[in-house]
Amino acid sequence: MVSRMAEVGISIDGRAPIADIPNQARAAEEGGASTLWIACHLYLRDPLTMAALALGATRRIKVALMAMSPYSLHPVFIAMAAASLEEMYPGRVILCLGVGAPADLKAAGIDSPRPIRTLTEAIAICRSLLAGEMTDFQGQVFRVSGRRLANGARNVPIVLAASRPNMLQLAGRATDGVLISAATSPPFVKACLAQAASGSAGRPFRKLGIVYTKLGATEKQGIDPIRRPIGFVLRGAHHAENIRLGGATLDQAALGAAYAAENWSEVDRLVNDDVVRRHTASGTPAEVRARLEEYRAFGLDEVVLGGMDDARSIATALKAATS
Repeated sequence: MVSRMAEVGISIDGRAPIADIPNQARAAEEGGASTLWIACHLYLRDPLTMAALALGATRRIKVALMAMSPYSLHPVFIAMAAASLEEMYPGRVILCLGVGAPADLKAAGIDSPRPIRTLTEAIAICRSLLAGEMTDFQGQVFRVSGRRLANGARNVPIVLAASRPNMLQLAGRATDGVLISAATSPPFVKACLAQAASGSAGRPFRKLGIVYTKLGATEKQGIDPIRRPIGFVLRGAHHAENIRLGGATLDQAALGAAYAAENWSEVDRLVNDDVVRRHTASGTPAEVRARLEEYRAFGLDEVVLGGMDDARSIATALKAATS
């Protein structure tokens, strides 16, 4: 089972009706989750609205804005949002930055050049503003001229969502933690954490990883519902190394074409049982616990359970993960 030294979080992605968010947040808190990670996906539900609803419906659980992209929102606005939530709910807000999903940015007509430079500057601007400083930043991508947030200094840790070597090293070097994305295989998590550590030069940072999780009375009942959610993630070209290290065989180009055509039978065929086993913790409660321990063994400080979109699934997954 997962060691009690490891915290357990819950990730939600904005697919569920907005009215369900308070119940999901309460289920996460009552089930012992340390953090509710709320994804920022273009065209899904607004993460700031979801975060406010989740915080208002609970008393202790932390809420992370994940992963806010400086390509779709200016770093000043990102810092404003995090600071405003933390002002109302002190000590309960985490800011997670990231590039954003390439396909979603493209669909919105948003270019994403120079990701390392862009995220480096976004981190610096957010840190300065959240520290309550009069920020004067003249970068290659962003410029902020002598302004500070009205909220004053706010206690908001900054985490970076990363999966590639340079971004992982930036997380270790410049932020309070690294978040390894969903649908990752245990060997890929291990490799990512090593890259982040190489950038940290011994500086402590939190190690976090999203693990898609689905429970069933049988392994098949756990595997079948998670095929399409993980396929949606794994279709991205940036997951090629994740798939290679995990050892599964998956035609990413064919998978991307199947999603574009909404050919769900082809998606289900391509994301076979072996792919699901290697990239999730799914199946019976015993199988889920054993798989989660594989991820935890690589030194994750928090295992974030993903792939659930209702309060009942959250409660069931947390019970399996923490019992």
